[in-house]
Amino acid sequence: MCIRPVMTYASPVFAHAQPNALYDLQIVQNKFCRREADAPWSVKNSVLHRDLELQTISKFMKDASERFFDIVNSHPNPLSVLAVSYEPSPPNHFCKRPQNVLLDSRDDLTVEVEKLIELHKMAID
Repeated sequence: MCIRPVMTYASPVFAHAQPNALYDLQIVQNKFCRREADAPWSVKNSVLHRDLELQTISKFMKDASERFFDIVNSHPNPLSVLAVSYEPSPPNHFCKRPQNVLLDSRDDLTVEVEKLIELHKMAID
C-alpha cells in the first residue's frame, strides 16, 4: 500500500475559521483516508488516522499555528514580534485573536486518535 499525503495546507488564517469549516475539512480528510486505505465503513476514523499516522485537521492547524507564532516571535523585525506578543483576550471576549487558537480545547476525534496512539506505543514497548 502506498501512503500519500492527504492534506498538507495550513495557515494561521485558519485560527479565525469557523469550527464548522474545520469540521467540513475533517470530513474530506476522513473520506480520503478511507479511500486510500481501502477501508470499509465499519473502521473508525480514529483507527484510520492512527494506522496512517496522520494528524486530524484541528491538530495539524494547531501545530502549524504554534510553529508560525514561534517563528514570528523570534523574527528580527520588532513590529512582527509585537504583533504576536500579547495577552490572550478573556474567554468571554467576542473577538478571537489568532493566537487564541493555541488555547482552544481539542476536538473529540483528535482526543480519540491521541489515545489510540498512546495505547499503540504502550503495546509496542
